[in-house]
Amino acid sequence: MSAPLPTTSREWHLVARPQGWPTPDDFALREAALPELGDGQILVKNLHFSVDPYMRGRMNDVKSYVPPFQLDQPMDGGAVGEVLASRAEGFAVGDHVLHGLGWREHAVVDAARTARVDASLAPLTAYLGVLGMPGLTAYAGLLAVADFKEGDAVFVSGAAGAVGSEVGQIARLKGASRVIGSAGSDEKVRLLTEEYGFDAAFNYKNGDVTEQLKAAAPDGIDVYFDNVGGDHLEAAISTLNVHGRAAICGMISMYNATEPSPAPRNLALVIGKRLRLEGLLVSDHQALQPQFVEEVSAWIRSGELKYSETKVSGIENGVEAFLGLLRGANTGKMIVSLAD
Repeated sequence: MSAPLPTTSREWHLVARPQGWPTPDDFALREAALPELGDGQILVKNLHFSVDPYMRGRMNDVKSYVPPFQLDQPMDGGAVGEVLASRAEGFAVGDHVLHGLGWREHAVVDAARTARVDASLAPLTAYLGVLGMPGLTAYAGLLAVADFKEGDAVFVSGAAGAVGSEVGQIARLKGASRVIGSAGSDEKVRLLTEEYGFDAAFNYKNGDVTEQLKAAAPDGIDVYFDNVGGDHLEAAISTLNVHGRAAICGMISMYNATEPSPAPRNLALVIGKRLRLEGLLVSDHQALQPQFVEEVSAWIRSGELKYSETKVSGIENGVEAFLGLLRGANTGKMIVSLAD
């Protein structure tokens, strides 16, 4: 006899808009009734959900490229789970799916807004990171936005995170002349050079970022992949060669700031060096998804591309995982695991 289907689910709500750094008091874990399953919908038991830096911006009540989280409503984000019930053609009980209703134990999801994923090709958590949105961000940002070419010297900030670690490895596999990364601990620096194959890396907490970057890149850089902003962007502008390109993916150094960042203070260099700085939204590059999955999954299977995950167990620890991400407590993709 099969177990009865759940009728309620615990879910994280945003209850106050953070001023500066978020605190646990800004969130509440609440139990809510699950809606009835309608035509074209599936009931999913979430096994893992993603916490990502962009979610900090959604906690502010400002117009942006993604609508803000609503107060006293469940937050959302990437999740993978198992289908418990289906009223949608093509989805059966036991299938694994990727969808956008994370931050909760169970979700009723429109099947049209989900994708089936194959646990035999890669671990389910990979579809939230190395083969998911962060991975496509790395792939599209480096190859399409920054227009990477074989022989380019590449600098990546936030290089031990889910996006940055993949950017550096793709650059290496595509023939970069030099790959440099910055990270926030000596342990992460060792990971970049010893595991991920970066040619050089530095701990930005150990000294001036511009000086450390110039020491690591004596011949300058051609491409900068920006996850940090602020002093890292200033350092990159100083170090980029003529006709250098920067993909501006994130500015995590400023997400919790209550005052404007003084850096970069050297934007005038953009003129003489004829630099191109271009913002990056992964949603603009969905057409690259099949090519990305094919190429990157092959590198994973061959062992040429490595990835790390930091897993936090239990839905009750979801907010702590997110706050840890903002503090840099993760190596690679930060994931909240609800799997038994």
